[in-house]
Amino acid sequence: MEKGSQLYEGKAKKVFATGDPDLLIVSYKDDATAFNGLKRGTIEGKGVVNNKMSNALMRLLEKEGIPTHFVKELNDRETLVKKVRIVPLEVIVRNVSAGSFAKHYGVEEGIVFPRPTIEFSYKNDALGDPLLNEYHAEALKLAAPSEIADIKRYAFRINEVLKSFWDSCGVTLVDFKLEFGKLPDGRIVLADEISPDTSRLWDKETGRKLDKDRFRRDLGGVEEAYREIMARLERKLGVAE
Repeated sequence: MEKGSQLYEGKAKKVFATGDPDLLIVSYKDDATAFNGLKRGTIEGKGVVNNKMSNALMRLLEKEGIPTHFVKELNDRETLVKKVRIVPLEVIVRNVSAGSFAKHYGVEEGIVFPRPTIEFSYKNDALGDPLLNEYHAEALKLAAPSEIADIKRYAFRINEVLKSFWDSCGVTLVDFKLEFGKLPDGRIVLADEISPDTSRLWDKETGRKLDKDRFRRDLGGVEEAYREIMARLERKLGVAE
């Protein structure tokens, strides 16, 4: 598929047109940001890890009945995806207390919840991606009630699949962010990415962080953590296949 003009550049990805108006090419960068862009840096090889991990996990989710925007991996950094209109909601699923949840509610990290929680943020950098609920989303016309119902149903199912997968890799899925899009016919599909940038992934035995928190918190060993979590995924999928 021939890559056309660049349509968009975000913090972690570039998006290009193709000869098909219904298909786009996403190119993953090594650029890293945190705290709504206040902290910036580079994680060498991150784009390759995020691209290949997202594609592998979306293929896994497709097999479990979750519709996604994924079409085809083109190379280490580029993927062909269906063109969607992104629903301006960030959907966060949490299994264990960490990050902003622990900070906002004054609890320690590492508390395992009796059942997963879900929260929504308004996808708006200028406003700092504020938390909102379903009523706010409807009032702001970000999504219809039926669309929110689909998003919640998919999000919890994705959590079930990914928790089980990562557990089999010796990893605890602490929490993760999802984004969804709408196809031209109105169907909701999983979009964006699933990666160490958008997930908290802790080693089950040691609690060692294998995700972007190593960059956010200046813990060091960022590239090594990304390589390790990718190696675990590849070993597991290699066995499965």
